[in-house]
Amino acid sequence: MTEHDHQQDRQIIEKVLLETIREQRLKRRWGIFFKLLGFAYLTFALLSLTNWFDDGSLAVGGKHTALVNLQGTIASNQVNADDIVSGLEDAFHDKDTQGVILRINSPGGSPVQAGQIYDAIHRLRKRYPQIPLYVVVDDICASGGYYVAAAADKIYVNKASLVGSIGVLMDGFGFTGTMDKLGVERRLLTAGVNKGFLDPFSPLNPQQVAYAQSMLEEIHQQFIQAVRDGRGSRLKETPDMFSGLIWTGAKSIQLGLADGYGSVDDVARNVIHAKKVVDYTPQSGLSDKLEKRFGVAMEKWFSPTGFMALHIQ
Repeated sequence: MTEHDHQQDRQIIEKVLLETIREQRLKRRWGIFFKLLGFAYLTFALLSLTNWFDDGSLAVGGKHTALVNLQGTIASNQVNADDIVSGLEDAFHDKDTQGVILRINSPGGSPVQAGQIYDAIHRLRKRYPQIPLYVVVDDICASGGYYVAAAADKIYVNKASLVGSIGVLMDGFGFTGTMDKLGVERRLLTAGVNKGFLDPFSPLNPQQVAYAQSMLEEIHQQFIQAVRDGRGSRLKETPDMFSGLIWTGAKSIQLGLADGYGSVDDVARNVIHAKKVVDYTPQSGLSDKLEKRFGVAMEKWFSPTGFMALHIQ
């Protein structure tokens, strides 16, 4: 084989090696590209689930009815005042909002959270007197849910909705009998005679029970006054109206607890006269939902009064 043939062979081998290296680099670059693309997609999906891109603002064009949903138990770590009030403020602030509907489906909950929403509704109605706020009841609007509803201009129900339950309760458990049977001794040390207030593992203290009852009565009167202020002369009071009873939607209209029948679409179309409905309800991300669920579980076990919890529910 001549020197020329050797040179040709080397050139061929070099070309093959260079082409192989080029293909490997190309594959590596495409591999990196697809990995980055997959990572970007995954990142975008996770951020979307947690509402990272939601700045709370809505770009809505045209005259419309604003909707805010209050669905579930009213509590600081569930359906809370901050979220509902934020949605209501956005709804009232939009220059194209012709009226606001607060759709309620709630058995009640915290008197503090319900009272904050009630006060915020009055504040917003004074700031935006030209924009009415109506409540539309789904299945139930009881206790804290009705506390909130009483602040509205009008309340619309279905004939089978459940409305009312104007009362306050403090519920819990007592384990003294069970402990006696198991031979378990409760050892509770406190600094302050009432620090172990209504401790579930100790016998009931009559003075503490009387104090708790007076506190419930005080909150009950606040609830009653809020209903009277909100409903005014429309309310047809009966001896059992504030006893904690609950009524159907049909009966609630007769009692003046509600104003008439109507759904969200009915009220938007026939009362507000803006059939386009825009939802302003703040949406919880994945992290918020997990945090709230964890908070509910912790609240059940670490309530300030042992296993006692206060509700208007």
